[in-house]
Amino acid sequence: MKIKKILFCLGAVFLHALLPVLAHDSHKGLQHWEIPSVDPDRIVLTFHGDPATCRAVTWRTDKSITKAVAEIAIAGVNSKFTSDAEEVVATTEPFDLGQYKSNSSLIVHYHSVRFQGLKPDTLYAYRVGDGSKNWSEWIQFRTAKSTYSPIQFVYFGDAQNDILDHWSRVIRMAYQTVPHASFAIHAGDLVNNAHRDHEWAQWFKAGGFIHSQWTAIPAVGNHEFSPIARLPIGKKKVSIQWRPQFTLPVEKSLDPSLYETVYTVDYQDLRVVVLNSNDNLEQQTKYLEAKLKNCTAKWKILTCHHSVFSPAKGRNFQFARDHWKPLLDKYNVDLVLNGHDHTYARGHVPVRTSDKEGNSELGTVYVTSVSGPKQYGLDRKQIQSYKADGYRSDKTAEQTQFFQVITIKDNTLSYVAYTALGDEYDRATITKDFTTGKKFLKD
Repeated sequence: MKIKKILFCLGAVFLHALLPVLAHDSHKGLQHWEIPSVDPDRIVLTFHGDPATCRAVTWRTDKSITKAVAEIAIAGVNSKFTSDAEEVVATTEPFDLGQYKSNSSLIVHYHSVRFQGLKPDTLYAYRVGDGSKNWSEWIQFRTAKSTYSPIQFVYFGDAQNDILDHWSRVIRMAYQTVPHASFAIHAGDLVNNAHRDHEWAQWFKAGGFIHSQWTAIPAVGNHEFSPIARLPIGKKKVSIQWRPQFTLPVEKSLDPSLYETVYTVDYQDLRVVVLNSNDNLEQQTKYLEAKLKNCTAKWKILTCHHSVFSPAKGRNFQFARDHWKPLLDKYNVDLVLNGHDHTYARGHVPVRTSDKEGNSELGTVYVTSVSGPKQYGLDRKQIQSYKADGYRSDKTAEQTQFFQVITIKDNTLSYVAYTALGDEYDRATITKDFTTGKKFLKD
């Protein structure tokens, strides 16, 4: 009898140990940091509304969390600020990872909240969770000012490959360099395989808390598009994770296929227009002109994935030079930030030719960059051919991972490119007369 009792106890212990394994059978092959749980993960801030008074936050849990909330308060010098926290109920969206055959067959829940009615230029702390015992940490961000003021932000070209191994040090060095940056532009190809959740898990782990603190402005790249089983052969779909995991503005004037991939952010007299350079380009041409035509912002930036002046071998975005560049010239856009070509190139289009170095009147500065480890070679002959379009090459590089810091203050926009080591590689300053719109470039 005693032996039976011992065996029964041992069996109970074994079964208890086995239950988590049985319950998480669909987690087979996943790293521990990929597995969803009751605790929030993949927390990311985005713009949705006026940056001086609004933010959006999105996060993920397992499917057991059916009701989620966020809490937000003005940050304080001690923990007592939490007593003033306001609760915002989240929108919850079930998401089937198994839509893509290479993912685990797993249902997760994405939750999103829009913080509205915030005070300008104020440091807030927020957390997300189930409203009970499963919470994130408190995370801080500062709202934009309501008037023209200094701005500093970071721009990344393609992360794309070996993201956790090799991109993590770039975004972390960027944070170490400018921890108080207001936002980060990701110029497409955040991952290599659009629908593969393992790569999105790497992107979120590589950035960690940075994604939840720096507000993200993501653009879709060609690698954010891929076929999926239920679509006709050859038809590509934007990453199944894109819309659930990023809460972005919806431009209802556009075709629904472009929702949350084409949008505009107005931040302290800076207008950032984000385009989807993969599809439906004609409609976006009209959108671009509409966003530039009556724009009164002191500075205008365009970002999209494909490089308008492609510096890499075998690359050519002729449509952009034929249809978008004339609008950039006409409406005096200051800066274009691209990826795609896995090289580095900065150049500019002058309004008129001048032999006086650093003193020619400026049109638009164009930058192509890469932050991940995948690298291509430059096509110097092609770069030279762009002279016909008025383009001058200012600085190039190969086989180097970069991040860029842009600082706007008074009538200057300063651009600095840093290597993954944190060393300065390239610098340029645009000086603008806001009355006439005339600009000059100094390297």
